[in-house]
Amino acid sequence: MKIGFIGLGNMGAPMARNLAAAGHEVQGFDIAAPAPEGVTPAPSAAAAAEGAEVVITMLPNGDILRAVADEVIPAMAKGAVFLDCSTVDVESARAVAEQATEAGLLAMDAPVSGGVGGAEAGTLTFMAGGPEEAFGIVRPLFDVMGQKAVHCGAAGAGQAAKICNNMILGATMIATCEAFALADRLGLDRQKMFDVVSTSSGQSWSMNVYCPAPGVGPQSPADNDYKPGFAAELMLKDLRLARQAAEASGARTPMGAEAARIYEEFVERAGGKGYDFSAILPWLAGELGEKG
Repeated sequence: MKIGFIGLGNMGAPMARNLAAAGHEVQGFDIAAPAPEGVTPAPSAAAAAEGAEVVITMLPNGDILRAVADEVIPAMAKGAVFLDCSTVDVESARAVAEQATEAGLLAMDAPVSGGVGGAEAGTLTFMAGGPEEAFGIVRPLFDVMGQKAVHCGAAGAGQAAKICNNMILGATMIATCEAFALADRLGLDRQKMFDVVSTSSGQSWSMNVYCPAPGVGPQSPADNDYKPGFAAELMLKDLRLARQAAEASGARTPMGAEAARIYEEFVERAGGKGYDFSAILPWLAGELGEKG
């Protein structure tokens, strides 16, 4: 398949490289990052999109997505698929999908879960929104870049699923870190707490798979000085998107709003930028300054 790939950063580069390694013809563009191995560099986003059967974008936010869409949609052949894998606000996802559809294209938003490690390993999860026809066309690409793809519904449904998932993740990670900090104060050994909670009603992905306490449970960023697998500032971005969506839709999400407030304090005022989102634990325990 001939693919244009726009956005070759930490996530986009390995995704594009995996597609090229699988035999697809990939042209890539990024305003700053070089094209990875196997990907042919294009001089512009529009040039990367010309003649492509699928154009994939992996971009930082909705404003940039809208600007890129304005550039590449006119360059795309009718019937091609505009596949956005960025995590952006639902409104931008739906606006770009409408713009692409009006231009005779198929549009799909498909944000991912799995982080840079998942992008490198080709084990991402895709949450897709858009027409069944588009999902059928790009499904083989999802199979190369990831281990699972769920068609969540119409345009914007993929973004909705992503921000709902990450609102849960942000809140449960805070609760997990608070529990470890409380255990410390109560003199409860962290390993003993893990042994109990990981097999009891308090278990969660944050505890069982991505434990924020170093030396406890499976290996995680906590065991690597909290170098990010998923950066705290990216969690803050997703929680703000969830808060924005809740306000726009009239949904009541008090825990999601509080999680956003806590990550705002951690990232913007407590030196958490550049750390993994699980570094809430050393912050609560008063250890972050020693690590930074």
